[in-house]
Amino acid sequence: MKNIVRILGLDPGLRRLGWGLIDVEGARLSWVAHGVIEPPTDLDLAVRLLHLFDGLSAVIAEWTPDEAAIEETFVNMNPASTLKLGHARAAAMLAPAKAGLPVAEYAALDVKKSVVGAGKADKEQVLFMIKRLLPKADAAMKADAADALACAITHAHKRKMNTLKRLLA
Repeated sequence: MKNIVRILGLDPGLRRLGWGLIDVEGARLSWVAHGVIEPPTDLDLAVRLLHLFDGLSAVIAEWTPDEAAIEETFVNMNPASTLKLGHARAAAMLAPAKAGLPVAEYAALDVKKSVVGAGKADKEQVLFMIKRLLPKADAAMKADAADALACAITHAHKRKMNTLKRLLA
């Protein structure tokens, strides 16, 4: 019997929430699916957050991942923007948590370093490497979906170490 773990990676955003799914079997990574959830920008904040939550809940119901990983919030110069991004991140974290999935968190620098080899990599470099690491993924994918797949790959690399740390704590 094969031991395959399906990981859902998430790149949270209020305008676009990227998601990506990979299967992990030993050290082998396989692309499953990816996409972007885009709530209408003319909706109230609470309704946009609900749109993100419901959209991600539908992805989880359709693809049945085993674990989830999300990128931590990048703190920028505008406190209001950072707070809104935090709201979107919370909506993205709640959907897998409600489905009973463990949710790991990774800093953007760690995600970029894990996939590209440099923590300061730009979105184009991440997109390039995702296309190389997961050649079956759609070549026309959006950067948000590529970032989500990068988060899933990071979790695939670090999940065993995270489990050991939890057991030893």
